[in-house]
Amino acid sequence: MIKKKEQCRNGTRLITRDLPMSPITEQYRTMRTNIEYAMIQQGLKTLVFTSALPKEGKSLTISNLAVTFAEQGKKVLLIDADLRKPNIHHYFKLTNVNGLTQVLNKQSQFYNSIVLTDIDSLWVLPSGPIPPKPTQLLGSTSMNEVLTAATQNFDITILDAPPVLSVTDAQILGNICDGTLLVVKSHTVDKESLKKAKDLLDKTKINITGIVLNGSDQKQLR
Repeated sequence: MIKKKEQCRNGTRLITRDLPMSPITEQYRTMRTNIEYAMIQQGLKTLVFTSALPKEGKSLTISNLAVTFAEQGKKVLLIDADLRKPNIHHYFKLTNVNGLTQVLNKQSQFYNSIVLTDIDSLWVLPSGPIPPKPTQLLGSTSMNEVLTAATQNFDITILDAPPVLSVTDAQILGNICDGTLLVVKSHTVDKESLKKAKDLLDKTKINITGIVLNGSDQKQLR
């Protein structure tokens, strides 16, 4: 059973949903196209998004990106696998009383926990309540079962993971997913932290699909 959208009062604006003709929305579509190319070339269906440090715009970035995939008619599942500081439910105005935590603890079934948003073809699996041992849950066989169900029922599954330099959760998820993308916010993360994050991902032999530069000034890129 797939639940229809449950709304809560809090929510954050998604530009790809609310301003589909915006230049920023077009940039997200360009990002989607680049990721699609990599997906086709490498046969990717499950993607983890992480960052080196907190507050690099990771959750907002992937929420907007998920909307652009769904607008193509693809069945998209967005999983909030940040079981420490979950944010995805805010962007889609959802409650977070049931989600990934309950599924991994066998307290709820996968199909009863995913929620259809107000975007056609886009489902969300919220984090659920913050558990006492997030890393242990994400490294369990139950997480592999979630990904198996996701790949069988969705065209693309996108996971939001905690920052690499904070905890090992992103490394654990990266090892069981097809690809990992690193979100980097301009003027926020220093080169040393970014290099350390990449080294940690490389050491665990994670497939780094790409890097997303967030919050950059276009004039600086010319």
